Amino acid sequence: MPDRGRLPGTDRRPEQVVCHVDMDCFYAACERLREPELRGEPLVVGMGYEDGDDHGAVATASYEAREFGVESAMAISEALELLPRKAVAADDPEIDPAEAGYYRPVDMDYYESIAEDVKAILHDSADVVREVSIDEAYLDVTDRTDWDSVDGFARELKDRIESEVGVVASVGAAPTMSAAKIASDADKPDGLVVVEPGEVRGFLGPLDVEAVHNVGPVTARELREMEIETAGDLAAADPDRLAGHFGERGREIYRFARGEDAREVTPRDDPKSFSRESAFSGPVEDADRIRERVRTLAAAVADRARREDALYQTIGIKVVTPPYDVHTRARSLSGPVDDPELVEAIATDLLAEFGDARVRKVGVRVSKLSFTDREQVSLDGFGDGSETENDRSHHTPENTRDSGQLTLADFR
Repeated sequence: MPDRGRLPGTDRRPEQVVCHVDMDCFYAACERLREPELRGEPLVVGMGYEDGDDHGAVATASYEAREFGVESAMAISEALELLPRKAVAADDPEIDPAEAGYYRPVDMDYYESIAEDVKAILHDSADVVREVSIDEAYLDVTDRTDWDSVDGFARELKDRIESEVGVVASVGAAPTMSAAKIASDADKPDGLVVVEPGEVRGFLGPLDVEAVHNVGPVTARELREMEIETAGDLAAADPDRLAGHFGERGREIYRFARGEDAREVTPRDDPKSFSRESAFSGPVEDADRIRERVRTLAAAVADRARREDALYQTIGIKVVTPPYDVHTRARSLSGPVDDPELVEAIATDLLAEFGDARVRKVGVRVSKLSFTDREQVSLDGFGDGSETENDRSHHTPENTRDSGQLTLADFR
């Protein structure tokens, strides 16, 4: 057996077993439960999309659709250029039906009903479950299995989800949360990867540096400029040099690259904010297109807050301009509200400050959440009691999926 000694820099039990469960193309999988004839077909699920329309963004692209270049967060209009609708192909002799796909609008109520069935299995299979999103969770299964039998435990968990619910999960098992998450993504779809104690650093070493926990696209680009290309390069780097460039976060990603992760699996507290972000395929200047994307994101964020029974007191936007400059703007209200129209109005009003700027990505966020106070503040009470916070342009570290925020990175 591999060395099961304590990982350097951790104070955790060396025998701890963490499973990360990640549903494969979850929204598409749910649609296929409802319409079995969609199985094996290219399928796109759109956020802010209606049947026959070309607005909105891709929330999920099935693996068959990804073969045509369709990706999450892509505009539906762009996806349609790569993958026409089957219905259109049937009437257009110039379109090969074999190179067309199906499009469906997001149906969160339905997806959440399926997710509840999955979560029931997860909570039955582990004493501690951390639900990260509708389709992702960490399980501490230390008291349910050990390293001699975790492979069978994970396989049984996968089989149970598929047989009882009808959707497919990929599972990664490791002694740390960050390694388990990477393992679940290493052999998708329908993957099962076990990384035992003593094997974590070797497993991470050859992976692209962007695979390391808390390293997003901007940080990865800066690391590559420092000639740090892989997780192994990062693990072998000078931590003082990393701290000099990234601050204390540099030491943190250095430890993650070395397999040192002292976090424990704990149930989630109420989130601090809800947000959605969407990147364009390249910088765009079309103000109408940017505004439409912000409206779509605003509607999605407000819908998420309503489904979570959350009120919000601050509404903000994020705008990324070339090369990778991040700008945030926010407006605080006099009290918590549940008002989707207000979220859209404030988000588009804040966006107006950027005029004709070239934009790479936009996002909308609601924060200062309240899950108990249901007293509403009306739009009439917004004016004098509001406060605008204009943060100057800055480079910010990317949010991780386990940050308490919901972004398009969570889409499957």
